[in-house]
Amino acid sequence: MSLYQRILVPVDGSPHAQRALEEGIAIARLTGGRLVIVHAVDEPFVAMGAGAWAGASDLLSLVREGAQAVLSAAVARVREADLPVESLLLDTFQGRVCDLVAQVASDQRIELVVIGTHGRRGVGRALLGSDAEQILRLSPCPVLLVKAGLPTPSA
Repeated sequence: MSLYQRILVPVDGSPHAQRALEEGIAIARLTGGRLVIVHAVDEPFVAMGAGAWAGASDLLSLVREGAQAVLSAAVARVREADLPVESLLLDTFQGRVCDLVAQVASDQRIELVVIGTHGRRGVGRALLGSDAEQILRLSPCPVLLVKAGLPTPSA
């Protein structure tokens, strides 16, 4: 059996996540694998955004619509590449994105996580934290960190 038959790619609509998706597609083509695309809305949004507003349910609906649009665009890109794909929208607000991604990797028997990283250093990284770094620490399987700005894999 080939390596990396189940490849998880978390997406958030950012350029570095798009770059990771392209890398995941390239790997799946090489291995004959299946991509599992996941998008999560994390709890800081709820704590700092929706919970403070009287119109929180309207805002939450908009956030969910945006999240579904990000996920749908990623799934469409994988289908365009003629690869098998599954998708998960995590909007339970039950924890940090890194914890949710690691749990999905475990539950779905993922063999490789491919995640984009913005490449911040120093104070910027320290203040903002790094979901990619935490996924690397928590993941039950290998993690490929894809730096933003790298050339896109050739088709």
